[in-house]
Amino acid sequence: MSISVAPASAQAGPRPLTIASVPSGHVYVRHLAPEGATHETRVRRLPDPPPRVADPEPGQWWPPAMLDPAWVRAHDFDLLHLHFGFDALRPEDLVAFADAVHDTGRGLVQTVHDLRNPHHADRGLHDEQLDALVPRADALLTLTPGAAEEIRRRWGREATVVPHPHVVDLRTMAVAADCRARRRTGAFRVGLHVKSLRASMAPMRLLPTLAETVAALPDAVLQVNAHRDVMEGGAREDAELRGWLRRAAEAGRVDLRVHDFLPDDELWAYLGSLDLSVLPYRFGTHSGWLEACRDLGTTVLAPTCGYFAEQGPVLGYEHDEDHVDLDSLASAVRRAHAERPRWGAGIDERRAQRREVARAHERVYADVARAHGRPVER
Repeated sequence: MSISVAPASAQAGPRPLTIASVPSGHVYVRHLAPEGATHETRVRRLPDPPPRVADPEPGQWWPPAMLDPAWVRAHDFDLLHLHFGFDALRPEDLVAFADAVHDTGRGLVQTVHDLRNPHHADRGLHDEQLDALVPRADALLTLTPGAAEEIRRRWGREATVVPHPHVVDLRTMAVAADCRARRRTGAFRVGLHVKSLRASMAPMRLLPTLAETVAALPDAVLQVNAHRDVMEGGAREDAELRGWLRRAAEAGRVDLRVHDFLPDDELWAYLGSLDLSVLPYRFGTHSGWLEACRDLGTTVLAPTCGYFAEQGPVLGYEHDEDHVDLDSLASAVRRAHAERPRWGAGIDERRAQRREVARAHERVYADVARAHGRPVER
């Protein structure tokens, strides 16, 4: 996948730029750095400050303390790069945050991951949050040309397009590729992961057709994974979905797996065991799940909403907030079974991409830092 980047006036020199990254510990942000070569990087990211909540989980970065104007004014850095974590903030709070960054002589960079928040059933708040942030950012990045065009249309701003780096670590990718190559028997496994039912998910639109389609294919299995908070009376309980899945499992039409949140090693093993992962989204923008599937050699069946199909080669079906074409869903599943496409991203490809992604960020950072008078050696 190509990268379009605005040309820098000059390359950053050996002095590392200090970036307050919101967050720093998220896997996406960690993989913006060159692989295993911290001595070569021209960027130093501050660690995530402890969130101001009681008993945070190990590694928890949310809610981000860096979004507090008082934190911004009290700490030293060259520029702030915002990715995630502003979901619950009022637009006026985000204006105050951006103003604090600029009032202290630093630049603000934003990667626009979500043009529609997958956790919000109503888009109003997220639209207002973006209206507060996007016009105030000194530089914008996003992951796909389609998202960049939407940003241009909505705000008249140009966004640098830099693709999503790998999600799965490279060693696990190698193990998964070896396991897939050695696989000789077993059913063609179609997976639908309902997790904890984000607002963007509409699994009940798809499941009856998916089950019928998979049942008609030789040696094929539909596996559905669900979190306990959906299936066992938790905060995300969905009685219709729970009842349908229980009945389908009892009838042998679905291989139902109910569990809590999976740690990374178990999640990668699960995704690597699938031949096809179906994304049940009715709205959204980009998907880290899709990238993890590509890392593990699992074909993705993605909806036409958002810009999922621009992230990499996928099968597609028509699905958005108001409409789903179930014939296109069934046809894509049958094609996956017949052709067994192998559209994953290889390790060499991901390594090269990660180097390009790191360089692209360094160029953007250097330009923004210079524009705000921060010292950057040439």
